[in-house]
Amino acid sequence: MGRKKVELKRIEKKICRQITFSKRRNRLIEKARDLSVLCDVQVALLVFSSSGKLYEFSSAGSLAKILKRHRSYFEEKTALSNGANDAELYHGKYEKKIKSYAELLQTVQSIHRQVGNSNFEELTLSDLEQTEMQLDAALRRTRARKTQLMLETINALHDKEKTLREENQRLQTQV
Repeated sequence: MGRKKVELKRIEKKICRQITFSKRRNRLIEKARDLSVLCDVQVALLVFSSSGKLYEFSSAGSLAKILKRHRSYFEEKTALSNGANDAELYHGKYEKKIKSYAELLQTVQSIHRQVGNSNFEELTLSDLEQTEMQLDAALRRTRARKTQLMLETINALHDKEKTLREENQRLQTQV
């Protein structure tokens, strides 16, 4: 007798959802480990639970190594397809994103280490206040970075629009 196909939709019962998450998360990590060993590949996996707990797996020893390799891959790919100038521009934008993600990951890992194995009921008021301040600081940095990236994107779009208008006018004068 074969397995029946599971309909993919949100599990309504919280306990059943948590059990399913735990089992599937563990199996996903096992599969990532198997893939890295069997095929001699580097695998990175980040999972945040609905409660915000971080689960991570890295076959390269550290997630930073894989992120660095990921960055260099896109640098090479961009350099080959678009030329060196575009690669340098892309590298700058991409490097900023990697640093931002790395800083956020370090903050989350720091908070996770402090609170990870602790039961919130056992933490003192000062521990909870310190954790709250760290989370607030991380949120402020994340929002600031998001705003900065949005402004950079808007400016880039304005520049592109200006370039397209100038090119359009140039083409119209040629006709």
